[in-house]
Amino acid sequence: MNANNENINMDGWNAIVNAFQAIYPEQTDPKHYGTLIPYYLGGNDPLDGISIYDGGDFWHFVTFGLTELYDKESENTEYSGFGMEFTLKLKKGCYAPEDEETELKGICGILQSIARITFNSGELFRPYEYLYTGQKTGMDIHKKSQLTGFITIPDTSVKAMDTPNGKMEFVQLIGMTDAELLKLRNKETTVRELYSALNTDITDYHRNSIV
Repeated sequence: MNANNENINMDGWNAIVNAFQAIYPEQTDPKHYGTLIPYYLGGNDPLDGISIYDGGDFWHFVTFGLTELYDKESENTEYSGFGMEFTLKLKKGCYAPEDEETELKGICGILQSIARITFNSGELFRPYEYLYTGQKTGMDIHKKSQLTGFITIPDTSVKAMDTPNGKMEFVQLIGMTDAELLKLRNKETTVRELYSALNTDITDYHRNSIV
């Protein structure tokens, strides 16, 4: 679906844009990676697109497609679509300058992959959960980072809100190391405790494990 078509109801899409415009008022044309072939036409990527805002020290990603971006189609009048969109803050400079574009696209690919889980199975990701697959290689393009999975929190910059298509929240992903994720899986700590100890919501490929 073409988000630029003036005949399309953009209420859900615009609600997300307006929420981020309130944070980044001067960024009216952020980086945006759209999906070439829509999912409903057999494309591999379920999200309609991902925008990336310049947060100063980090890039702030937000997805478009887990909520109802256009007309209200679901029978659930309380929530818009799955009731969530993903966000992520990637620290600038935690990659080689020449790799920046590829690293940004790499994060977009990860967000599409996680969204695909929701589209295929209906699994919802809410704040204070974790995503552990047993992956041992880093999530950066060179697979050198210690970060292999994620915890989730409510986005620290933009709050849950009501849209014309229902309620939604922004679920922020934070990259975590294998050791940290194993602590969670083994119930030796909680996401809230680990997030508090980490003391940042920014994903930094260079950081060491805190456990």
